[in-house]
Amino acid sequence: MTEYPVTFTGTAGEYFRLWIVNVALTLLTLGIYLPWARVRTRQYFYGHTWLDGQNFEYRANPVALLRGYLLVGALFVAYSLSAQFEYYWLAGPLLLLYVGLYPWLVRQSLRFQAANTLHRGLPFGFGGTVRDSYVAYGVANVIGGIGGLFALPWAWFMQRRYQLDHVAYGTARGHFRGDVAPFYIIAVTAVGIAIGAGLLVLLPLAAVAFASFGRGALSVETLDPGTLLPALIVGYVAFILLYTVVWQYIRGATMKYVLDHGELGGVVRTRATFSSWRLVWIGVSNAVVTVLTLGLATPWAAIRRSRYVLEGIQVRAIAPLDDFAAGALQRESALGEAASELLDIQVGF
Repeated sequence: MTEYPVTFTGTAGEYFRLWIVNVALTLLTLGIYLPWARVRTRQYFYGHTWLDGQNFEYRANPVALLRGYLLVGALFVAYSLSAQFEYYWLAGPLLLLYVGLYPWLVRQSLRFQAANTLHRGLPFGFGGTVRDSYVAYGVANVIGGIGGLFALPWAWFMQRRYQLDHVAYGTARGHFRGDVAPFYIIAVTAVGIAIGAGLLVLLPLAAVAFASFGRGALSVETLDPGTLLPALIVGYVAFILLYTVVWQYIRGATMKYVLDHGELGGVVRTRATFSSWRLVWIGVSNAVVTVLTLGLATPWAAIRRSRYVLEGIQVRAIAPLDDFAAGALQRESALGEAASELLDIQVGF
């Protein structure tokens, strides 16, 4: 078996120049340039990701993306305006339309992303059916929303399995060898982090709040604004940091588990050597630095995280990667991709 490390050659300085131009042109064109910015960004990251001496490529057509952006953006604006002006006869059907189409949009996005991702000039593919998407992203989300912690990890498992079981590279089909139990362990760990860190923050704040009421008189008149206001600010910042920690942990741990249990064509497997807790630190520190620099550190943060994740991935194969036969390249609709960007559909790790 041969092991191929993934390397990343992007730099913060290079990406900053690309990023600042994208931001400026997007603002000057009132958002019309957004598809081109998105494609250029992905082309930069894909082009600097190397495996077995070959870099990845991203060949999406920005014009196709623009059509999807305009359609989805128009629907989103119509919903926002109708909800703001209380035209519920229009807002309700639009919301139902989005909820009903969500699984289909996710599938379209996965097909579009796969068809436009290439390695050695060979495109990836995605063969998931609409029916399976409605099970993974429709039924599972509903059950996960109702069941909370008891069902949400199962929904995560169903969605990751749907993604990996239907990805293809040439004629080789992907397969997810994972089980549902580790997703419950990730969820329980995240809840433990939230409870433990929450108590560490809430207990001192509760003590400060009681002190601000004055001795023996718990009323609004006895409040000490000079003490309570800083406590509320600290509590708000602590809540944001806690949310960031929990989310980064779930994201990192899930990605590591999926990569450790993914294979392609029965002869290629992936392995993650990065630490989920290190990813938590990178995510939290990136967020803090980005806020303190008013967003100017965004390129540095993106490069920093991508380098750590990508260089912590190993690809092991029992056959040369060149042996994969080419499959047919299909041009996919950009509507799902546009929806994933504008409506923040999370279809990745």
